Amino acid sequence: MRALKTDSRSVPAGHKKTTIQEPQFNYYDWLAEDEEVELREDELAHIVEIYDFPLEFKTEDLLRAFSAYQQKGFDIKWIDDTHALGLFSSPIAARDALRTKHPMLRVRPLSKSSSATKAKARASSDYLLPAKERPQTTASLAHRLVIGALGVKSHQSKEQREAERTRLRQAKEQKQLAAKQREDAWEGR
Repeated sequence: MRALKTDSRSVPAGHKKTTIQEPQFNYYDWLAEDEEVELREDELAHIVEIYDFPLEFKTEDLLRAFSAYQQKGFDIKWIDDTHALGLFSSPIAARDALRTKHPMLRVRPLSKSSSATKAKARASSDYLLPAKERPQTTASLAHRLVIGALGVKSHQSKEQREAERTRLRQAKEQKQLAAKQREDAWEGR
């Protein structure tokens, strides 16, 4: 129940007494900056904190330091000038990166990082999904649409068109094979 305080000073005629109502909750306590954010070991396990690197480092420098993970999927999200988050495609890749030794930077799991880094990671966890490699694409559909809209003849040779069709067919077969393997795994075949 909320406490009501009444102003006990003398009130001139024609004026009402004021009452002050105390808040039920103190919302200022929720704004504390030094509050420790707890993360479980398995929570956001595909993310590592990269820290203790020079102020002059840019994204390219960090990408070069982790170039072995570029093919598997790796991305950088900056925290401040000397802290960044490394997003890997899987927790296994992140664990491998923790073993990496680099003379200009240090790496630690997100669960052992600073509270500011944990808070930033937790606040933007929707955007910190595992990095995925972009699928291979072709420009054949866009090419056909532009040619059709402009009403001009294509300058593409028959061999080039056939090579694009072959790539599309192979990509479709790979996708079907992956779906079949997933289904077989669930069915226990």
